[in-house]
Amino acid sequence: MSRLPRRPLGRILAACLIVTLLAGCALLGPTPSFPAVVTPRTATVEHVDSYHGTQVADPYRWLEDDRSPETAAWVAAQNAVTESVLAAIPVRDELQERLTELWNYERQSVARRVGAGYVWSRNDGLQAQSVLVYGSEPYGEARVLIDPNAWSSDGTVALGGFVASPDGRYLAYSTSEGGSDWRTWRVKDVATGVDLPDVIRWTKFTSATWSPDGQGFWYGGYAAPSESDTLKGANTNQRVLYHRLGTDSAYDTPVFEDTANPNRIYSLEVTHDERFVLLYSRLGSASKWLLHVKQLDVPGARFVAIDDSGDNDLGYVGNDGDTFYFTTTAEAPRRRVVAVDRNAPGPSRWTDVIAEGNDTLQSATLFGDTLVLLRMRDARHIVTLGDLSGGPQREVVLPGLGRVSGLGGERDHAETFFAYTSFTQPPSSYRLDIASGQVEELWRPDVPFDPEDFVTTQVFASSAVDGTSVPLFLVHKRGLEPNGERPVYLYGYGGFNVSMTPSFSVARIPFLEHGGVYAHAVLRGGGEYGEEWHAAGTLERKQNTFDDFHGCVDWLKSAGWSRSDRIAIGGGSNGGLLVGAVMTQRPDSIACAVPAVGVLDMLRYHEFTIGWAWAGDYGRSDNPDHFPFLYAYSPLHNIRPGTAYPATLIMTADHDDRVVPAHSFKFAATLQAAQTGPEPALIRVATKSGHGAGKSVEMRIAEAADKWAFVLRALEQE
Repeated sequence: MSRLPRRPLGRILAACLIVTLLAGCALLGPTPSFPAVVTPRTATVEHVDSYHGTQVADPYRWLEDDRSPETAAWVAAQNAVTESVLAAIPVRDELQERLTELWNYERQSVARRVGAGYVWSRNDGLQAQSVLVYGSEPYGEARVLIDPNAWSSDGTVALGGFVASPDGRYLAYSTSEGGSDWRTWRVKDVATGVDLPDVIRWTKFTSATWSPDGQGFWYGGYAAPSESDTLKGANTNQRVLYHRLGTDSAYDTPVFEDTANPNRIYSLEVTHDERFVLLYSRLGSASKWLLHVKQLDVPGARFVAIDDSGDNDLGYVGNDGDTFYFTTTAEAPRRRVVAVDRNAPGPSRWTDVIAEGNDTLQSATLFGDTLVLLRMRDARHIVTLGDLSGGPQREVVLPGLGRVSGLGGERDHAETFFAYTSFTQPPSSYRLDIASGQVEELWRPDVPFDPEDFVTTQVFASSAVDGTSVPLFLVHKRGLEPNGERPVYLYGYGGFNVSMTPSFSVARIPFLEHGGVYAHAVLRGGGEYGEEWHAAGTLERKQNTFDDFHGCVDWLKSAGWSRSDRIAIGGGSNGGLLVGAVMTQRPDSIACAVPAVGVLDMLRYHEFTIGWAWAGDYGRSDNPDHFPFLYAYSPLHNIRPGTAYPATLIMTADHDDRVVPAHSFKFAATLQAAQTGPEPALIRVATKSGHGAGKSVEMRIAEAADKWAFVLRALEQE
């Protein structure tokens, strides 16, 4: 193990400020999009790791220590250079002004029934954080229940999540500071708006599941980490605990833990009839949920397995006594709904309620005997109504090609609420009458732009190697035609069974108004076409995801929309990995890359926080069968000295404890040292910010203005 040589902080700062001229031989190559940019030279250490006989240097290992003064000095020097470049782009101020205008519109979330009333979030436009309100009717007069804006002066403390007790008397809610995944839970009396004294700390990747009596809840908790490990230490040994209201959380009752499998993550759910509690557990994001059930009205009852094979995903829909209804991937990669006898639960005994179809089933919710089914058809949502007899289904009429969220509720409810959004329609709220299937629009925001000025189309590209059909959405000004040189921003994700359905982002509008084309790729590794589509972008097949994205780049050119020097690519988290892999594999195919909070060091990602949980999708470098394919595409390890890379803006945050900023730090330092082309390689490190959730509106506006200013400049559109 090596470490940075001990030097006074002043010398470290001086070393960071030694500059390397990136313009190099610019006169011999393409005309640069930016004036000559100088970046700090990053100190190196002699550190080499051995992976199954392969020696791999890690000269910037010292940047993994995100709490050291040396790293802080490096970040400050990098941010100073990045800010100087961004500040010199004239269009940034215009973008900041337009984004502030666009963001200044009222936003409201889907209403949820709580007791005799409803709760929903509301933001008047430029509030740092949305406010949770309570009213007798959705979107009518309401009183403030929780105002996160009162928790901090800079808007960096956010509401994480909330769950109402069965009778609606209490609301358990969580808070997040500085964008961290760590959550602190409290309990509010809904009638009085007063917090109870209960406080539960050091929880992650969990919700609160109330017991039927409304006097306490289950949750997943961790032991308090050391100060140095708070934002980067591995998150293991989660336990299921029960907190009874009015007691000290230090004495919460352990309910379930598996010391033999410290990497398990847990989730609980109480059945609609309040007779059972379901316990889900899995070893990582790509593994299947194991499901156990415990009868609550039988003293001393234990958790009994419904399915502990690890081969199938099960999602609770409802139950009639001992007959349970689940969605499952068992013998159905695109999911089906099955009936399961709790007393004889073997998969061979499961019977179809809703058989697998051509469309991918995303969720099912039971109201009475009616099933509300949310499906995906070529990555856009459709909603159908079925029943427990498996009879014909009715399709609900939706406003267009878009995304649906919500559709929750209790079995005895006669209605459900949902939000609908598309690339050009901001989230709007609707009521679905279960009996008639009629949809009623309740509320639509008034955003200062005209959605009719833009058009969305769906096309299908071919993956670069095996020709797989890859859905691609295109969004642009109405009447805009291909001319071979349109500025394009191509976005993708492609991982963890996440489905990239259409969604609205007000931050995207200025790019479209500047004549840009937003291209949204649907890649293998996601969940849009079921488990087979997901599996095709995992482990040794991960290159398929990158090839799909390469194919989208190629299609944009062959279809006459753009050319290499007019295409930017972007993505965050697993999408940051995508961008890092694509730009290092084919750097000359694009003009600009924006990898955000990316997983970029594929040999060490599992060493930090929850990274170990991603091994089902990625594999692990300590496995000799996995190391070769990880090393072959790891963005950090495939940067080649002497290569001309596209203009790159790496974006991360100092409180990101999902994908630790060391990924971006090391990638930036390596890219800057290798770059021989004329374009800049910059990194933007946000402070008091995390992986994405909980950012204040001010932070979102500043981030979007910086990104689009950089992209437009790189594509020479400003």
